[in-house]
Amino acid sequence: MKTNQIKLIAISAGMLVALSFTTISKAQTAGGWTIPAAAKATKNPVAANAASTAEGKDLYAKHCKSCHGAKGLGDGAKAATLDVSCSDFSTKKFQGTTDGEMFFQISEGKGKMPAFKKTIPEANSRWAIVNYMRTMAAK
Repeated sequence: MKTNQIKLIAISAGMLVALSFTTISKAQTAGGWTIPAAAKATKNPVAANAASTAEGKDLYAKHCKSCHGAKGLGDGAKAATLDVSCSDFSTKKFQGTTDGEMFFQISEGKGKMPAFKKTIPEANSRWAIVNYMRTMAAK
């Protein structure tokens, strides 16, 4: 093979490898959350009763509904304008996460998902949102 052909093959292979890493990197940041084990294991200190669920519903309507939709299906008015998909809270996969994982996601946010620990500073109020999100399981 000629030197130019070898260089072209090497450059093409390098570009393919770089593109692969970029695609893998985007998939990791677009999809899964990295949640500390301690957060996953955190138990919800707020009883899932009518009062906390009602509080969670009110807060959800104010802070979450625009992206995640009225029923938590990820179809809120703003969802179509985002370049990421909004979680569907009715799925078995989502409902299979721990309360601690949900609380962490609400509190810390990630990417386009804002962190609500400052917007909703009372931890028990964020736990109430978790209680409300539990009512969104597919029936």
